[in-house]
Amino acid sequence: MTMRNLGLSIYPDHSTFEDNANYLKLGHKYGFKRIFMSMLEVQGSIAETKEKYQKIISLGNKLGYQTFLDVSPRLFQKLKIDYHNLSFFHDIGATGLRLDQAFDGATEALMSYNPYNLIIELNMSNNVDYLNNIISYQANVPFIYGCHNFYPQKGTALPYNFFVECSKRFKKFNIHTAAFVTSQIGKMGPWNVTDGLPTLEEDRYLPIQVQAKQLWATNLIDDVIIGNAYASENELKALSKVNPYQLVLHVNYVSNVNNIEKTIVEKPQHFRRGDMNSIVIRSTMPRVTYKSIPNPPHNNEQEFKRGDILIGNDNFGIYKNELQIVLKPHMESRKNKVGEISEDELFLLDFIKPWTKFRLSAK
Repeated sequence: MTMRNLGLSIYPDHSTFEDNANYLKLGHKYGFKRIFMSMLEVQGSIAETKEKYQKIISLGNKLGYQTFLDVSPRLFQKLKIDYHNLSFFHDIGATGLRLDQAFDGATEALMSYNPYNLIIELNMSNNVDYLNNIISYQANVPFIYGCHNFYPQKGTALPYNFFVECSKRFKKFNIHTAAFVTSQIGKMGPWNVTDGLPTLEEDRYLPIQVQAKQLWATNLIDDVIIGNAYASENELKALSKVNPYQLVLHVNYVSNVNNIEKTIVEKPQHFRRGDMNSIVIRSTMPRVTYKSIPNPPHNNEQEFKRGDILIGNDNFGIYKNELQIVLKPHMESRKNKVGEISEDELFLLDFIKPWTKFRLSAK
């Protein structure tokens, strides 16, 4: 199985070593493993650039990060680097290169055989036959990764369906993938417009952990990277608590929820029944596990709305203690409303398909 990681971004040409070092140490505290580092804005001489980037990458390596450098043909020209000799990037300690612009396919394939085992990361945010072309040149596929773009200008990031189409091209070859979420605190990116740095436009103003939940719920993205710097410690902490491997939805309880209902919400490994319906998501095992435990009616006379969490009460016969999440409004006095999914996570219900495993948490 491909491991899923958290990453953060730094911009050495817009910041100080000390600020970046403190950020990397904070990220390390919360389990971050990747650094996206833009070289597109490099201004200094070759020697100055080498020294500056080597210093911060070396610290990242000591903290257990892998650093991917965002590069372009203009940068190769500026630093007098030949595509057939990537020793400059090896010497400064990089793990891989993210190619911001495409070449001809043959070039990327050849670069993937570099003697330093540098990973060649491709831009995923185009729905064209780019990847097939590279692989047709017999690329060294284990050293090919994919990473989406981010978009500093509001209104310009990818729409969801297009994002899925682009990402599927890479997952078809089991290639390691990455995409960006945006901090609501960070103001620094590669350019002088910073309306956030997400891959998906619909993520731009969401809490950062909700953005990550969405990207991982697609099962198309392995690594989630914060695009802008510097995210707050609270944001890093919130991301560190997100389960990359299954969707965990946040629950707000009603005031008179009882103990058995809390147990049914939080303890089981939920999964949606395979024979699905369009009214509710049904998690039926709790009615078996907890069939002998009483559950008197409460909060059961109102119309239930999308995202409400219901549990069958004592009047529901065999369905007592079955958990359901409402998809379409309805009324049913044999069900108790015990809580609701947080409003900013309601759209994530669309990712719960037949047999999808999920968890619920009040934390």
